[in-house]
Amino acid sequence: MQSQRVFRAATSVARRSLLLSTSRAYSSVSAAAQPVKKSKWRYVTRGALGLSVGAVGLVGYTAYSQRHPPAQAEFDPSKKTLVILGTGWGSTSILRELDTDKFNVVVVSPRNYFLFTPLLPSCTVGTIENRSIMEPIRYITRHKKREVHLFEGDCTDIDPVNKTITVSDNSEIKGAVSNTTLKYDYLVVGVGAENQTFGVPGVREYGCFLKEIWDAKKIRARLMDCIETAAFGDQPEEEKNRLLHMVVVGGGPTGVEYAAELHDFLTDDLAVWYPDIAGRIKITLIEAMPNVLPSFSKQLIEYTESTFSENEIKVLTKTAVKEVNEKNIVVEKADKTRENIPYGLLVWATGNTARPIVKGLMEKLPEAQTGRRGLLVDDHLMLLGAKDIFALGDCTFTKYPPLAQVANQQGTYLGKLLNEIADKQEASQKEVAEIKEELNTFTYSHSGSLAYIGAEKAIADFPIMHGNISAGGLATFMVWRSAYLSKLFSVRQKTLVFADWCKQKIFGRDIGRE
Repeated sequence: MQSQRVFRAATSVARRSLLLSTSRAYSSVSAAAQPVKKSKWRYVTRGALGLSVGAVGLVGYTAYSQRHPPAQAEFDPSKKTLVILGTGWGSTSILRELDTDKFNVVVVSPRNYFLFTPLLPSCTVGTIENRSIMEPIRYITRHKKREVHLFEGDCTDIDPVNKTITVSDNSEIKGAVSNTTLKYDYLVVGVGAENQTFGVPGVREYGCFLKEIWDAKKIRARLMDCIETAAFGDQPEEEKNRLLHMVVVGGGPTGVEYAAELHDFLTDDLAVWYPDIAGRIKITLIEAMPNVLPSFSKQLIEYTESTFSENEIKVLTKTAVKEVNEKNIVVEKADKTRENIPYGLLVWATGNTARPIVKGLMEKLPEAQTGRRGLLVDDHLMLLGAKDIFALGDCTFTKYPPLAQVANQQGTYLGKLLNEIADKQEASQKEVAEIKEELNTFTYSHSGSLAYIGAEKAIADFPIMHGNISAGGLATFMVWRSAYLSKLFSVRQKTLVFADWCKQKIFGRDIGRE
């Protein structure tokens, strides 16, 4: 009996072992016959990770290279001296294109940085920090083959006969030497222009311009001053309304974009932190022409004016400013009637006029320089009436509009022309003329026009074949930002501006006074 029980138990164990081994065998065969499929997302994830690592590495390498420039060759007495006046769009584009190994290059400018002016209106309200659009010129010149000498000062005189310029140091800190004379073989005049007031009294005393970084700082300070003064104590109602009336004169891209940025600052930030007075703030745009943005299509002009109306930005067209005093602007309408407009902040953005150094050079060449608005140049950007002097940008009077992209293209062209001329160090006037003929004349290629109009909307006019394509709205706003981000000169600038946009979106704009 006992033996039967042992036999049955052994049989049961053997049967279970046989079933288990058979199950494992079938399982192995099944697994071998049907392998597990790998997910496609696995490769996508790996690819994205690889691209991210590569992008970070590239940015890191670029940043390291930017901060560690290579050694440069010193000035070569056998090379000709090229003096460049200014550090704006035209002059900086020359420096980027120029082979400095072919010249001894000297840069003279009252500022030691390049300013990305299209984003300047954003700095006035804190959307972008001031230094984010400033690129020190030495960040460019220190990466050239041969050293470039930079004089931070004003060129006060140009002698086209003796081929010399006079430079003055007008900074607050004075050294033993504040004036010097430099000789040149070739001279490039790219000093830009100054603000045009059309002789309206009081503009320079009471208004703010928007051309330089210190203008943005001044506007910012005066704007916050108006707001805090209006919020001070028992200010009379009439005085509050005056202080909180912001007036922009000029319906071009600069004036329109500043009005748009001011509107965003009002609705996004001031309405939160100054709820008692934010509703009183008014924005008025004054334009002497029949409409704003005359360089854009009629469709986009109407879209802009409609958007401004929705955003409660008052637009006064066919209205000319006749006088500005401390608290009022006197305007003349189309019917010749005059009106006093009380204001707290006045921003003047109405065009350009020649700088004193340009006017002085024109007076020395009266037979050739017959224009009144700027220097006259030939199709190769050589100054009429003078030898070995070139000019470009807003200081010239040409058939092209005074735009940053015009000066940028002129600088690129002139850099190539100078490289060609430098290949013949002993080039005579005849040989220079031959080189100019070999190189095509300068031709401007319009890349399109962009403008921000507020509330995350922008407008764009792009040339397509023999026509234009016009667009406006949120999608165009993204195009506007992408276009300007791509045009910034360095990875450093791109990073800073993008970070500013993100910071503003998350934390808002700073309302503190500087």
